[in-house]
Amino acid sequence: MIRVRTGILISLLCVAGVGCQNKVQDENTSLWRQNRELQARNRQLEAERDARADPNQLTSLQQQLSQRDQQIADLQNQLRAPQPGASEPANDSLAGIEVTKDEKAGTVTVNVPGDVLFVSGQAELKESAKATLNKVASAIKKSYGGKKILVQGYTDKDPISRTKDKWTDNLDLSAARARAVATYLASQGVDTKKVGLQAFGDTSPKTSKEKSRRVEIVVLTRD
Repeated sequence: MIRVRTGILISLLCVAGVGCQNKVQDENTSLWRQNRELQARNRQLEAERDARADPNQLTSLQQQLSQRDQQIADLQNQLRAPQPGASEPANDSLAGIEVTKDEKAGTVTVNVPGDVLFVSGQAELKESAKATLNKVASAIKKSYGGKKILVQGYTDKDPISRTKDKWTDNLDLSAARARAVATYLASQGVDTKKVGLQAFGDTSPKTSKEKSRRVEIVVLTRD
């Protein structure tokens, strides 16, 4: 009887011992995981601290952004202002013009509808378009003198039909239109050494044919 009781007691102690060992092992594992998580979080916080810009740098960056915002506003105002001797802006020639900026890319873009600049299928500037481009050239020289300029030509997706004798395809037409705008800007004093041309044809359409036909004058604001 005593042997039986002793055996039962030993068995219970063994079970209890195993249970205790398992419990301690589980607790150690949990503590190890917590320690790893705390170490990882600490490294993350240190990296965030090191990545934080100096207050002076943040102030300088904010000033640069404010200056660019002001340049955008000035450019818009110059485009809307009347030409010398005119009593009010030529609203018809400015219809649809948009000025946008892309901080990430470091660009300011003047989007001029192709219908403002050209007769359908042609690459000769309308006389009325010159007043618009005069404003653009003046604004560029005032706010972005010395910056590189890209003049980009775009068309809608309609294939060339009536003017096949002039243009091989839409890419050919968009290149000629970009060149016409760039040449005129140069005639108004924009440095030709700073002006580049890009032709996209119908590869980058917008929401309508009218908006797809355009010339975009892109100022690269970064040095």
